[in-house]
Amino acid sequence: MVANSRVRRKKYHISKRAGQLSPSGIRKFFDLLATMEGVISLGVGEPDYATPWHITEAAIQSLEKGQTMYTSNLGMPELRQELARHLQAEYGLKYDPATELLITVGVSEALDLSMRAMLDPGDEVIMPDPCYVSYEPCVILPGGKTVAVATREEDNFELSAVEVEARITDRTRAILLGYPANPTGAVMSRDKMAEVAAVARRHGLVVVSDEIYARLVYGVEHTCVAALPGMKENTILLGGFSKAYAMTGWRIGYAAAPREIIAAMTKIHQYTMMCAPTMSQVAAIEALRSGDGSAAEMVEDYNRRRLVMVKGLREIGLPCFEPRGAFYAFPSVERTGLTSEEFAERLLTEEKVAVVPGSAFGQCGEGHVRCCYATSMADIEEALTRMRRFVNRHRRS
Repeated sequence: MVANSRVRRKKYHISKRAGQLSPSGIRKFFDLLATMEGVISLGVGEPDYATPWHITEAAIQSLEKGQTMYTSNLGMPELRQELARHLQAEYGLKYDPATELLITVGVSEALDLSMRAMLDPGDEVIMPDPCYVSYEPCVILPGGKTVAVATREEDNFELSAVEVEARITDRTRAILLGYPANPTGAVMSRDKMAEVAAVARRHGLVVVSDEIYARLVYGVEHTCVAALPGMKENTILLGGFSKAYAMTGWRIGYAAAPREIIAAMTKIHQYTMMCAPTMSQVAAIEALRSGDGSAAEMVEDYNRRRLVMVKGLREIGLPCFEPRGAFYAFPSVERTGLTSEEFAERLLTEEKVAVVPGSAFGQCGEGHVRCCYATSMADIEEALTRMRRFVNRHRRS
């Protein structure tokens, strides 16, 4: 045996596309707060409610009946039929449950499938900045390229159709939208959405519309892109159950789109995921049939918290855009002289309040932090007290 011998670490080959991905700016802070006690988290983007009992009970009963087998790749026929009824009642949209609806493992899988079904290497997707952290990686993984369009607080963080059209090239394949928006809480007006839709139709582009927060709007109306004139044939509508029905851990979502697109997405889905969990699909059926009352109660409560959060942030010296959807506030922290990441890190270590730096959502998120108000009113009020102390210490003279 040779003294001082060293064991060489094997160097594994990592794909260039995986190497392109940055670690989630959200998860970094979750990992840090997991090591700390007494933290108030305004960072986790999920309801603080348990799933309504009647939904959970439906899943339990399915397990007791032994309904634990695979379902159709597309999802249970009963769920697709209920979903088709829901989309027609809500938006006047008629989808064929057998060919135009796909049940997925959360909206995240639906987004991933839509990008992989449409994009070849070098193809481009236009999207707003800031936006949800998964959008860019889902474009990069099939070899696509993201083209960001800045959205600004003075424009209510709404996407400009003029700026979208200016960025279209012969490699552009889709426009990716997410309204109500994470992280800003912005809601696109019907007129502005119609302008973007008109650009898509003019250039033969697909709009991929992530509408997971569709039910969470306050004093305004949500515009479903697919329901705009001429847009059903040009839209991949993504939705799910996580936010409105407090079902994040159930991992159940859907895509509604023209049959050719659904067929392509399903081919990828059947090889990578097979089907969404059976018990989650049963729960989703119950949510669609009987969950509207619980969802409405949660939205009313979120609205009360929203008003307290925005008012409190403004009073402590953090200018805050008024969110009209989802459950996030997106205050500016520029007055402190700290970057968004410095603000989030120091607020966590000094006052044990977790927020997410705006830079995690794109370059245009810099100078802001995301505060989720899907937490108890007591925690919101205590978090604001701690944030006031922090801002007073770090306010620029």
